[in-house]
Amino acid sequence: MTEPNQVLPAPPADLPATLGALRAAGHRHRTVKQELRDNLLARMRTGEERFPGIVGYDDTVLPEVERALLAGHDMVLLGERGQGKTRLIRSLVALLDEWTPVIPGSVLNEHPMRPLTPAARALVAERGDDLPIGWLHRSVRYGEKLATPDTSVGDLIGDVDPVRVAQGRTLGDPETIHFGLVPRTNRGIFAVNELPDLAERIQVALLNVLEERDIQVRGYQLRLPLDLFLVASANPEDYTNRGRIITPLKDRFGAEIRTHYPLDVDLELALIRQEADLVAEVPEHVLEVLARFARAVRESPSVDPRSGVSARFAIAAAETVAAAALRRSGLLAAGPAAEGVRPEAPVARVGDAVSVTSTLRGKVEFESGEEGRETEILAHLLRTATAEAFRARLAGLDLSGFTALVADGRVVETGELVSSAELLRQVGTVPGLAKVLDRLDLGDAPTPEEAAAGVEFVLEGLHLTRRLGKDVTESGRTVYGQG
Repeated sequence: MTEPNQVLPAPPADLPATLGALRAAGHRHRTVKQELRDNLLARMRTGEERFPGIVGYDDTVLPEVERALLAGHDMVLLGERGQGKTRLIRSLVALLDEWTPVIPGSVLNEHPMRPLTPAARALVAERGDDLPIGWLHRSVRYGEKLATPDTSVGDLIGDVDPVRVAQGRTLGDPETIHFGLVPRTNRGIFAVNELPDLAERIQVALLNVLEERDIQVRGYQLRLPLDLFLVASANPEDYTNRGRIITPLKDRFGAEIRTHYPLDVDLELALIRQEADLVAEVPEHVLEVLARFARAVRESPSVDPRSGVSARFAIAAAETVAAAALRRSGLLAAGPAAEGVRPEAPVARVGDAVSVTSTLRGKVEFESGEEGRETEILAHLLRTATAEAFRARLAGLDLSGFTALVADGRVVETGELVSSAELLRQVGTVPGLAKVLDRLDLGDAPTPEEAAAGVEFVLEGLHLTRRLGKDVTESGRTVYGQG
């Protein structure tokens, strides 16, 4: 799929330039589904990665996708939002041949050995082996439409061009048709996102495309044997007989494949690492808190399960936490108090995650009875996730050195704008800190900012497991002490 302003690669110079040269090179015509099958099998045999960038589907979704491709079945992916359906669909383009021959100027990307329209057939008959051919890169052999209620048959299939009719062409001539997205993706992959959102009459227009592989425009049937692999996505709730999908269209898809969210914390973490664009260092234990937070929100009875909680929730949370660390770094670098002091490097702490409960609540659909409590619910789930990550990471360690910090009425202050140097100065030498930092994958020689991130995580974990008191001042600082 081409992006705006994307520069396409130039075809290699050694590719045949005429139809005769193409035949002499031993080229054979294959359908899109044959291409996908052959190239998928080739990757299987060589062990090459078949679906790069797809996380968490290796043992569940991808085997079903591969069976559908090998069977030559059009397919529909069923899943809630943010499960990577579009990412998976777009990855199929990599299974097409990198370059494929076309008749230059053909709107339908016609193969020189299989012309579809009368004009193309006449051109091939006239020029024969001397017919010049062009080469199409696989990135432009993909079409996609987000289904909306205002989508028309003309958008997808095409419509009669009144100008061409006025020029004297008859309705029986394909030259009178302004083709829509589907026929223009002939010899490629076409995707319809959120298929049930198409009006029923538009769904009907896809029936012939899926089965008979021809199209109808304003009641006139054009016998154009389109060569397409059609794939769609839908929410499971809508993709039922009681939903907004017509039964005959369901019957045309050869495979219905159910997608899902990451099945465990490790997969959720892998997805965050792959997709998040982080502007600061976010330690592993903080990422784990966010991964567990996303899963807790997804499983909460206060959240509408029908809408789901997108994987983008955890990704955006990680980016927000990184931004909070960068903000702290920038603010601490300003002012006279910072002169002569080592600049604060941007490293996220668990306390930075508090901001996501308000900034990301719009990504979550709550049950109707929870109106007004959204931020409170998310804050509770974040505390739960932090406690779970604390137990998972530091279970069995002796943390008495940290609880001893606040003995005899002492306190430790931290917060959004408390520097790592200030936090570590308050803590001093703590027995067991080295083992904590090792458990948190912060290395043998952590920076002061990484060490401060580890210390804050322990203090918050001890508070959440009721071994340490906590208070938040009017200025926003967090004070840990005996409760």
